[in-house]
Amino acid sequence: MTLHRPIYLDHHATTPVDPRVLEVMLPYFTEEYGNPSSASHAFGWAAEAAVADARERLAAALGAADPNEITFTSGTTESDNMALLGVARSMRSRRDHIITSSIEHPAVLDVARVLEREGFSISLLPVDGDGLVDPDAVKAAIGDRTALVSVMTANSEIGVLQPVAEIGRICREREVLFHTDAAQAVGKVPVNVDDWGIDLLSFCAHKLYGPKGVGALYVRSRRPRTRLEPLMHGGGHEHGLRPGTVPVPLVVGFAKAVELCIDGLEAEARRMREMRDRLWDRLRAEVAGVHLNGHAVRRLPGNLNISFDGVEADPLLVALHGVALSTGSACSSASPEPSHVLRALQLPEERIRGALRVGIGRGNTLEEIDRVADQLIEQVAAARAARGGPRLRSHQ
Repeated sequence: MTLHRPIYLDHHATTPVDPRVLEVMLPYFTEEYGNPSSASHAFGWAAEAAVADARERLAAALGAADPNEITFTSGTTESDNMALLGVARSMRSRRDHIITSSIEHPAVLDVARVLEREGFSISLLPVDGDGLVDPDAVKAAIGDRTALVSVMTANSEIGVLQPVAEIGRICREREVLFHTDAAQAVGKVPVNVDDWGIDLLSFCAHKLYGPKGVGALYVRSRRPRTRLEPLMHGGGHEHGLRPGTVPVPLVVGFAKAVELCIDGLEAEARRMREMRDRLWDRLRAEVAGVHLNGHAVRRLPGNLNISFDGVEADPLLVALHGVALSTGSACSSASPEPSHVLRALQLPEERIRGALRVGIGRGNTLEEIDRVADQLIEQVAAARAARGGPRLRSHQ
C-alpha cells in the first residue's frame, strides 16, 4: 500500500511558514536581537532599520503612499478591533452610526455588538444568494451620523470577493470612512488602498505563509486623515496606537511573506484556479446533488465551499482519511451554531450543516486534488448508501 502524507486543504485557517520567510527571520532571534526603540546603540539601530524596511514593503504591497500608515499589531483580529473601536470612539460626539455586513468575521461583528452596547447605532447589511453586498444598499444606509463602513474584501468561508472599490467610491463621495478586513485577500488578489478608496485595512502574516502573531492595520494619513482612539496605552509605540516592543523577527517575516506572494500573484492565482476548477468539475460530473456556496466567479482562486445533498459535513470529515478540511471559519469552529455566513445566504438548513470549506494553497498539487476528489466521491456515495439516497450522477 502506498503511504501519502496528509493533504492540507485548510489554507484559509492558516498557512505553513515559507522556508524563505523563516530564513530571513532567524538572524533577528539570535544575532540582530536589539529593541527597535533602543536609540543609543547599533543593536537598536539595526532593529529599527529592519522594522522601517518591513513597513515600507507592506505599504508598497497595498499601494499606500506613506510607510508610516502601517501600524503593526498581533493579527487581523486586533487590527479589526483597533479600526472599529478606534474610529467609533474618536467620533462619538459627532457620528455614532456604523455600517457593516451580515457575513463579516466575528472580529468585526463582535466589535459591532460591543459598540451597540455603548450606544452606537449599527446597520447590518444583508447579502444576496451569492454572498454579495449591494453597493446601493451601502449608499442607502449612510446617513449624517455615519462614521464608518466596514465590509470585508474576501470572505473567509465562501471566498466571495466583495465590490470593495465601488463601496469605497461611495464612502468617499459621502465623506464616510471605509474599513476592510483583507486578511484573506492580500497576497491572493490585487489590493490597492488608493484605487479602492480604503481608509483602514486589516491583514496578517499567517494567512499568507508568514508567522503567526503579527498583523497590521493600514490607517490613511491624509485626504482624509484618519484618527483613532487607542485601545491601549503605555510607551507611545506605533504612532501612539499600540504600546509594546515591536516583534522584529515577526515583522521581518511578515514583509518577506507578503513580498513573495505579490511577486508571484498572477501565476499562483492561475495555479490555484486550475486546482479548484479541477476538483469542482470532477465533483459536478460524478456526484449528484452537489452545490457551490457563494458566487461562482467572484471568489478567491483557491476557495470552494460545497454541500452535498443528504450528507452532513462532520461525519464526512471524519470519514476522509489524511485530508485536512474544515466546515467553516477557524475562529468560529468552537461554536456549535451553524455558519452565520451560510445562514445569511438563506440556504436550506441541510445544506448549511453539510457545507465543507476547501482552501487550496501553495503546497498543493493536482495529484493531491485528484486524491481528495476520489475520497469525496467515495465517501459521499457511502454516506448516501447508508441512508438509502442517490449515489453518483448517471452518465448519458
